[in-house]
Amino acid sequence: MMNLKERQTRWKQEKAITPEKLALARVVLDEIINGAEPLEALRDNPLPGGGVLTKAALVAAYYEMTARGELAPDPALLARIRMKPIRTLSGVTTVTVLTKPYPCPGKCIFCPTDVRMPKSYLPDEPGAMRALEHEFDPYRQVRARIEALEALGHPTDKIELLILGGTWSAYRRDYQEWFIKRCFDAMNETERTETVEQEEKRNQGNVFANPNERCAPGELAAVQAANETAPHRNVGLVIETRPDEITPNELAWLRTLGVTKVQMGAQSLDDRILEMNQRGHTAAQTLQATALLRAAGFKIVLHWMPNLHGATPESDRTDFSRLWQGYCPDEIKIYPNQLLANAELYEVWKRGEYRPYTTEELIDLIADLKPTVPRYCRINRVIRDIPSTNVVEGNKRTSLRQDVHEEMKRRGTRCECIRCREVRGTQIESSSLRLDNLTYPAAYAQEHFLSFVTPDDRIAGFLRLSLPQANAPDTGMDDLRGAALIREVHVYGQSLPVGAEGNGAAQHIGLGTRLLQAAEHIAREHGFRRMAVIAAVGTRRYYLERGFERGALYLIKNL
Repeated sequence: MMNLKERQTRWKQEKAITPEKLALARVVLDEIINGAEPLEALRDNPLPGGGVLTKAALVAAYYEMTARGELAPDPALLARIRMKPIRTLSGVTTVTVLTKPYPCPGKCIFCPTDVRMPKSYLPDEPGAMRALEHEFDPYRQVRARIEALEALGHPTDKIELLILGGTWSAYRRDYQEWFIKRCFDAMNETERTETVEQEEKRNQGNVFANPNERCAPGELAAVQAANETAPHRNVGLVIETRPDEITPNELAWLRTLGVTKVQMGAQSLDDRILEMNQRGHTAAQTLQATALLRAAGFKIVLHWMPNLHGATPESDRTDFSRLWQGYCPDEIKIYPNQLLANAELYEVWKRGEYRPYTTEELIDLIADLKPTVPRYCRINRVIRDIPSTNVVEGNKRTSLRQDVHEEMKRRGTRCECIRCREVRGTQIESSSLRLDNLTYPAAYAQEHFLSFVTPDDRIAGFLRLSLPQANAPDTGMDDLRGAALIREVHVYGQSLPVGAEGNGAAQHIGLGTRLLQAAEHIAREHGFRRMAVIAAVGTRRYYLERGFERGALYLIKNL
């Protein structure tokens, strides 16, 4: 079995595109141009040492041949050889980065502990390996990911920045500001402007470089303003934290940073289970946190964990139903608890006081739960991407989502969550779409999930409109006083460059504008005279062009 260093070395070797690989890729590409299927052509031309070329090598050969004039640009060909087009079929390109290791206020018994990583992460998870490779430097992580995605043929002008690393709110605020500023530096550049060696030399004697990791006054606001017209615009900024860290002051700070979506570890909504697992907060605190986030317009992602210490499949079924009683997250991640040797739970298991569910039990449980998810929610994940070699006992399959879908197909049931109903790359006929308005109550707000739906019940685009009730928690932000809130506008389909047109692509038939008009009509009907939108930095101009004006932390429109 390879150790971590050997795995990282092999991972880097597999990513590298050598002249020899590029020459072979040209041969494979010629066969594909002449009608061969990409996977078949790759298998027919194996690497000398065994294995096959990556699709990144095919994309690199495509760009080389078009640059030399040997091949006319062919978007259809690029689409055929692009690796994992699903990564950008949601309409945006996600770039994930990790913060450096830092103490976490939580003492959860299920969390792994590794001094090399932020709390709850393992060094051999794919995203963590990339962070380690770049020593957790935000600029290098973002630049490397953008370059890798571009090498695979993905558009990168609309970036959702996903910042992972345990409890974001526990980090020093000067580090948070510096980290995000450096991420924006990377997105604002057309190409990498300095090598690692040049950056290290520049940082010598720089008061704002490591280990101080802080910005000069006004630097963050400046790079955010530049991003409004940058080559890689930030259309969403996501952090993860704990429910007991959410306060009005914290939310104002998150908006200053540009955050639009917050992931929180709810884990369970049963106080007995939370206490047994030493989670450190109550279900009531999670409900209050979701209410505050909603009142401030944030998109809400909750993590939910079946198979915690003290839970059973039946108690998990009951607990899952509580998610839709006031909490009403916009997205969820289902993270079955996994028994790891470097977690305190391991000792509980050794004493015979904890039993991991089998793979079959998990599939049966999640296949029961998935069809109950409301149509306004998206299931992002159903298992952590933890290599099976780390799991002591219980489920080791990372393909759990596919297994669950197979079981649901066998049962004749279906999931109606957003992810299962996205149009993705399907061509859209605008005249065939209907506008649905799914209204539901959440804690201290009436929610309207407006969506354009195809005749076969696929979602082409949606908008989340939140109408705060009189007893909604006070965020303390003047922008939001008396305002209806647009928390999200999302149009699906293959992510296309800004200004590009796609024949039948959902992103370019004006659905966003029509959704905004529908939201304004509903807000007026309910007596609201102003509207606020939680715009990401790179989407500000989209809303400004549609009648919104700049507020302190939000964009505002008088109705």
